[in-house]
Amino acid sequence: MKKNFVSNSTASIRMFKNDFLESLSKVRFYVPLIVYVPVIGFLFWKALAEIQMPVLNFAGWFLLGLAIWTITEYILHRYVFHFEPDVEWGKKIHFIFHGVHHDYPNDAKRLVMPPSASIPMALGFYFLFDWILPVTTVYPFFSGFMIGYLFYDMVHYALHHANFKSGFWKKLKHHHMLHHYSDSTKGYGVSWTFWDHIFRSNFDKK
Repeated sequence: MKKNFVSNSTASIRMFKNDFLESLSKVRFYVPLIVYVPVIGFLFWKALAEIQMPVLNFAGWFLLGLAIWTITEYILHRYVFHFEPDVEWGKKIHFIFHGVHHDYPNDAKRLVMPPSASIPMALGFYFLFDWILPVTTVYPFFSGFMIGYLFYDMVHYALHHANFKSGFWKKLKHHHMLHHYSDSTKGYGVSWTFWDHIFRSNFDKK
């Protein structure tokens, strides 16, 4: 298998000559929480207080949104973030979105998705789900979807910077480190490895 460059440096490399664009490419790990927790709270209020959705209905749609996030995480990581075009401009876009993370996995400012990328993506998903789903169900569904996303971002940061003691988290970190340092064509699940087993992209047991 082709071995790519991987730096063990914690430095945050510069990607853009323009200072404003460079600032948009970096983010502290807690910023997604500041941005999206109020949005999730608003969705809870819309569903439970304003339209008074029954709690069981809310819970069902919420859990469905959470479940859909897990497969979305897998698909995005495998087929979008790891899609490497042959054209030069496509290679640059791939590096900006995900290649830089594989080359510099210890860069703490590029471990969670910056709002400059996540907000347009979140809006796109929201309007898609609002169009597909029965009226008002997008509120609990999307709150579950977004909590899944926040869990993914926080877990991803922790997998690179925390030393876990428990078996589950140690196994999850091992799974992700194999993706980075052994074979990037496997182990696409970050916060949830279920779909790697289903789609046979898990690492072979030794």
